[in-house]
Amino acid sequence: MTYNFKDKVALVTGAASGIGAAIAQLLAASGAKVMIADLDADGAKTVAEAIMAQGGVAKAIEVDVTDPGEIEAMVDATRKQYGGLHLAVNNAGIGGASAPTGEYPLESWRQVMATNLDSVFYGMRYQIPAMLASGGGAIVNMASILGSVAFANAPAYVAAKHGMVGLTKTAAIEYARHGIRINSIGPAFIDTPLLSKHLDAATLTAIAGMHPIGRLGTASEVASLTAFLLSDDASFITGSYHLVDGGYTAQ
Repeated sequence: MTYNFKDKVALVTGAASGIGAAIAQLLAASGAKVMIADLDADGAKTVAEAIMAQGGVAKAIEVDVTDPGEIEAMVDATRKQYGGLHLAVNNAGIGGASAPTGEYPLESWRQVMATNLDSVFYGMRYQIPAMLASGGGAIVNMASILGSVAFANAPAYVAAKHGMVGLTKTAAIEYARHGIRINSIGPAFIDTPLLSKHLDAATLTAIAGMHPIGRLGTASEVASLTAFLLSDDASFITGSYHLVDGGYTAQ
């Protein structure tokens, strides 16, 4: 399903692959002009070229989301390229080390918090003023099921995603009467390169079995929910945290 994003400008971070790429492709197919932002410059360029080959409008930009200066420059570049900003998806993230809290590497803690939480604040810090100048808009922050439940040996990731949900709710009530809606999404384990490149087949099968629905989610399923929340069909939805988890958190 596509939505009507004609004349809308969208910015998606972590868009070189996986969920981010699927979101960017769906937004472009729905008429939005999309800025493809990622630390992986080549991957971002590949996604942008694929969108343009399908008749969409997209441009790639390299960005380190842990650097507020680069986030500000990314938003400015989007406005200069397309004349405004109406839609944003703060999707960039990393997994971090696997260790119990009492042994967790300090450097991994800092990296995960910087990438998964600080970057979302930086994103909204500059996206919101740009959207106000453009007459309003909508933001989706990509959290996780671990924004509401725990997972052993992932203290930094769980803390960052819980923090993101709270940050999203706070910004949502601040700007609800200014024409900006802000929501977060909690995917469970999604079949993306983030999983497939680091886990063997047996582990992937075991993880799939953790979901009552009996499989991993797909990037397109997360993209569909994201596009809905960004669309006018979700005009009365803000400050919410929406799960797409195959029943994982219902157990």
